[in-house]
Amino acid sequence: MDVAIGAEGQPGSNDQRTHVIDVSEIGAFLGLDVGKGEHHATAVTPAGKKAFDKRLPNSEPKLREVFAKLKAKHGTVLVVVDQPASIGALPLAVVARDMDCEVAYLPGLTMRRIADLYPGEAKTDARDAFIIADAARSMPHTLRSIELEDETVAELAMVAGFDDDLAGEATRISNRLRGLLTQIHPSLERVLGPRVQHPAVLTLLDQFGSPAQIRKAGRRRLVSLLRPKAPRMAERLVEDIFTP
Repeated sequence: MDVAIGAEGQPGSNDQRTHVIDVSEIGAFLGLDVGKGEHHATAVTPAGKKAFDKRLPNSEPKLREVFAKLKAKHGTVLVVVDQPASIGALPLAVVARDMDCEVAYLPGLTMRRIADLYPGEAKTDARDAFIIADAARSMPHTLRSIELEDETVAELAMVAGFDDDLAGEATRISNRLRGLLTQIHPSLERVLGPRVQHPAVLTLLDQFGSPAQIRKAGRRRLVSLLRPKAPRMAERLVEDIFTP
């Protein structure tokens, strides 16, 4: 069955058409309020009960883990986002499709109008994720299906894989730095190690390559150096460095 929808998913335009999504076999409706660094994910059952409600990093392994758990417990999963491109592409194209989940998106204007039907006015990621999931469950006619070309999926998978490689390399480098600090000055490693990927700590290590040089620089100079990178942490970090 075809339904004419407008540019934002509203009736009255023949510019775009979409098939009404069949949700009769869906065991869990997963709404994702997507973000650059992390998403908020909320899943509801066909009865409207929450089955999952957490923040998730924008990470392929973590997304796969959540999708797999929902599939194992509830069967077919419908993954719905409010942005099908850019930051919404990884969970949809690379992960959900690859794991045989159904995918769809809820146009922004439609979501804002639906949100008025729900209690509470405060806009939060958790509330938006729940609204996306519950709208998919109770108003599937508001959803748009997404058909992505195989080439697009392949390109996104390659980009995601490259991102994972970079993350792995960053972890290896930080572990190497922590190992060197432990050998040279264990007490300094205890302060800097947990924060070794922070820009302020990297700047410190770049400017002063040894514990002796750090000590010689003094508190005031270190605070001035670190404050642009860590306005709230600079003084505390420097104090921790100089505390025996």
